[in-house]
Amino acid sequence: MEKKIEISMLCQLYGKLLTDKQLEFLDDYYNNDLSLSEIAENNDITRQAVRDIIKKGENKLFEYEEKLSFMKKTLKQEQKIQQVLLKLTKIEKNSSDKQVANILDSIRKELNCLL
Repeated sequence: MEKKIEISMLCQLYGKLLTDKQLEFLDDYYNNDLSLSEIAENNDITRQAVRDIIKKGENKLFEYEEKLSFMKKTLKQEQKIQQVLLKLTKIEKNSSDKQVANILDSIRKELNCLL
């Protein structure tokens, strides 16, 4: 997975556990595509200070994920849901019973809400 996407996902999961500055700088850097220099200028600090805050924030995010594994579990759950949806489609195509089709459609809608 691309680092930018991974950091963004980790921020969504664990961002509230970071300091306000760490979260703000990570968001600016990874989601708002600001450079270190732009963030430094906006906050009247050095580029190196911004880099240090971002690195500490990244390290914290990876540490939380290593210990809690929420992102890993979420991605695994999404993969399983996708597999179930594929199986439902297969069953629906092979079935001519309208009642079964309605039940499968209802299940599909509920699973799609989880994604």
